[in-house]
Amino acid sequence: MTRIWSILTLIAALAFAASPWLAPGFNGFSPDQFPVPQDDPPVQPAGYAFAIWGLIYVWLIAGAAYGAVKRGDDPDWAEMRPPLVLSLALGAVWLPLAQVSVLGATVLIWIMLATALRSLFRVGDTDRAWQQAPVAVYAGWLTAASSVSVGLVLAGYGLLPETPAALLALCLGLAIALTVQYRLHRAPEYGITVIWALVGIIVANTAPLNIAVVGLSIIGILAILALRGTDTE
Repeated sequence: MTRIWSILTLIAALAFAASPWLAPGFNGFSPDQFPVPQDDPPVQPAGYAFAIWGLIYVWLIAGAAYGAVKRGDDPDWAEMRPPLVLSLALGAVWLPLAQVSVLGATVLIWIMLATALRSLFRVGDTDRAWQQAPVAVYAGWLTAASSVSVGLVLAGYGLLPETPAALLALCLGLAIALTVQYRLHRAPEYGITVIWALVGIIVANTAPLNIAVVGLSIIGILAILALRGTDTE
């Protein structure tokens, strides 16, 4: 079964990377998908930040391929594969779902995050660049993306004004990120990816300046960097 799971992981990674072809032209939720249109929501990072998806796709495929070819029967890789397969399989249908249902996509991305984090906590001690790092980057971006989705829903459905919704979403994402990074005591790639998202949020909120969102993002970055001193390699 260990080798079968290694092959399933590679298939799931390929399917996940192919998902943009199922939703051509999708660049995030459109403003008119919400009862209160979200034209320039402060919770959303600047557009350039989403380029990290290219790195995530490539690294997950490369790691899964390495694992299938070189570590197909290695028990050190076995525990992390089943939850990763589930997360990637769900991710393969996330983009098409996001085109038709904001709420459905929001629920799904949180399930993707939960299973990605489960995989990250199960990664073994070998082949860090191929086993741990791609899952850490993937889980880090999902931490940011799932929290952003909450902020969009809160503001887009009129439950909170945009800035309070963004602040609540940031607090949620930072609580998860800091807890995960502290409990892992490794995988700095996870925290670095969350920082990438926070920098994107800062850039998106500098003109005009949203001091509350920018300030909380800076505090979050400093907190993650402070925790880095407790990590082990």
